[in-house]
Amino acid sequence: MTTTAATTADLTTQGQALTVTGLTVQYGGVRAVDGIDFTVEAGQAVGVIGSNGAGKTSTLKALMGLIPRKLTSLQLGDKDLSRVKARDMVRHGIGYVPEGRHVFAGLPVEKNLLLGAYAKPWNAHTRTAVDEVYELFPVLGEMRHRLAGALSGGQQQMLAIGRALMAQPSVLLLDEPSMGLSPKLVGEIARVLQRLSAQGLTMLLVEQNAKLTFDVTSTCLVMENGKVAMTGTSTELSHDSRVRQIYLGL
Repeated sequence: MTTTAATTADLTTQGQALTVTGLTVQYGGVRAVDGIDFTVEAGQAVGVIGSNGAGKTSTLKALMGLIPRKLTSLQLGDKDLSRVKARDMVRHGIGYVPEGRHVFAGLPVEKNLLLGAYAKPWNAHTRTAVDEVYELFPVLGEMRHRLAGALSGGQQQMLAIGRALMAQPSVLLLDEPSMGLSPKLVGEIARVLQRLSAQGLTMLLVEQNAKLTFDVTSTCLVMENGKVAMTGTSTELSHDSRVRQIYLGL
């Protein structure tokens, strides 16, 4: 099956701005995320980089409502999501690719994808959406009947991204999609994310791989000790001597 880029764009809905104000996450007496503010404009891909313990993953989990948090506001377009429960975030347009993939190992690839569409009406478009994921990740189509637990780490990462896309998110949150992958597979994931960004999907990408982040995003936040230490375009930050030394080892 040949699918055009325009058809593949049907996997997502029209992008909306995500605005976060005063986000705080506290573990005991330690503030893992310390009152940060940021906006991801509609159709923009924003990266978040930082060392281990900087607060990156806690930020995404807090946005999804998966961990206790405090915040002033969480807006998606004109919708206030600050009181929306984690299980309902996908219904409001937030897609989430968790760290560690968390696929349903005992179910086939295709059933994993179909579960990603649970918040949408199941109709002919659901089948089309599955085919569009297979167009993005042909290896998943070849392995559609294989148990997800039998896939390689890279294939499971593709499945996790495809599953999130099945809900046609307005904003896609990705947590460390390159973790544990070979350079070749990291490149494949990067090309898909670049393609989705070019089609207008709003994305927030948390990564330790600064090079991947700079390649995929237009703007980047650098987190240190729970705070946003630096912001700028990905091009600017990729040439910043401090960023290059700390995160690129150059």
